[in-house]
Amino acid sequence: MIHLLIILSLIVVDAAIFIVLLMHILLRRRGTSETRLAWVVFIILIPYLGALAYLLVGGIYFGRVRHHRHISLHANNAPNEQPDLEDLPGMEPRTPSPYRRVFTLAENLCPSDLLGGNHLDLEIDSENFLKPLLEDIENATRNVHLLTYIYLADDTGRQVASALRAAAKRGVHCRVLVDSMGSRDFLRSDLSREMEADGVQVVEALPASLFRITIARIDLRNHRKIVVIDNKIGYVGSQNIADPSFAPKAKFAPWVDCMVRINGPAVHDLQELFLEDWFLETGETVEGLYEELPHVQQDGADVQIIASGPNLDHGSFTMVLQSCFHVASEEIILTTPYFVPDVATETALIAAARRGVATTLILPARNDSRLVSLASRSHYEDILRAGVRIYHFNAGLLHAKTLTVDRQLFMLGSANLDRRSMELNFEVNMLGWNPDFAGQLRLLQLSYQNDSTEIKGQEWLNAGWKRRLARNAAGMLSPLL
Repeated sequence: MIHLLIILSLIVVDAAIFIVLLMHILLRRRGTSETRLAWVVFIILIPYLGALAYLLVGGIYFGRVRHHRHISLHANNAPNEQPDLEDLPGMEPRTPSPYRRVFTLAENLCPSDLLGGNHLDLEIDSENFLKPLLEDIENATRNVHLLTYIYLADDTGRQVASALRAAAKRGVHCRVLVDSMGSRDFLRSDLSREMEADGVQVVEALPASLFRITIARIDLRNHRKIVVIDNKIGYVGSQNIADPSFAPKAKFAPWVDCMVRINGPAVHDLQELFLEDWFLETGETVEGLYEELPHVQQDGADVQIIASGPNLDHGSFTMVLQSCFHVASEEIILTTPYFVPDVATETALIAAARRGVATTLILPARNDSRLVSLASRSHYEDILRAGVRIYHFNAGLLHAKTLTVDRQLFMLGSANLDRRSMELNFEVNMLGWNPDFAGQLRLLQLSYQNDSTEIKGQEWLNAGWKRRLARNAAGMLSPLL
């Protein structure tokens, strides 16, 4: 009798736990139906482990203090008043229809605007990025702001640190914000301490530890890559502060990235984004930087900075990306290291190919995440049937996240095409219109394609049952990846 009562009690407890978690999942204000269903299935299949996983990483919360700081910051619109930019010559965007509709959507979703008059330099790899970056830091006179997900104490990291330390010694305010998990070893390194000793402020973004799991989700990360120098020059893209050999995962090297150097009004939006992240972590506001008028390049590119994250409107990056697919009339070329799209994004890509847009997807042949790689491949069948051409890049891990549309519209930045970037992490992308720059970026994409092998549709569709089983099983977890 006692044993029966114990068994019945355990059944009641299990049912109560499941009902409470089910209601919590269904009552969440953020997230998609796919994600909710995936969590429910996961908890049913692996009850206790699934419940624990959901409690650890199921919610979207980044800490009460940051939440209140974000509210206070936006209640005042900004820590400082920005200048009136309407009358500056060269600022008026020239983007034609139908591409202007993409920016109209982005302006309604994001706190930034489409700004003309930007000079853009495409830095096609880590070497091309490092040289001008070091020169710009060496020429800095007032401030250098650097935000990155991964900072390694390797040759690249030491060269950047040396330039920052020299700048700090001559009175330049140097602020470095690095993600707690991505830059864990750097934060504990002698290099970090040496930088701080010379006056460089090094701050840990979203501190992660088991002791913090009750107040903040530990796997929600700041994945942005931003550099702003003297409020005039900015960098944005996919490059971490690390060598291409990328010591933590050297067997996938080289890691292939690209960045853009911006000189123009859009740098103000990068600066605002950095300072907001800095304020969320430190509570420190930086005076005076918003009051300066930006330098405007005549006949420059139209650019908008697209910020996304748990503290901003949900789905901004995803909806802008889908809008880019919808306005395409001739060609789409897309590169990303992690391709695990939601249904709407995949459908928009398929629809573009179905209506005759030449659609190309370039992904790494070898991925540093086996599970994500399998989940990614579970999406191939439908998009291959629609006529999308898929290429596997063979010359390293293609880490660049780039998009060109009709040789006119372009986007690049830190966000991957997976749920983590689309729904969870702090990300930043640059959306723009300029045929000259779009042409340069397209040539870079074609160089990736030349180092790739095309996936033959019929061969892929004829894969054995074991491969299809592994891919589709991993694909079921797509909403959670």
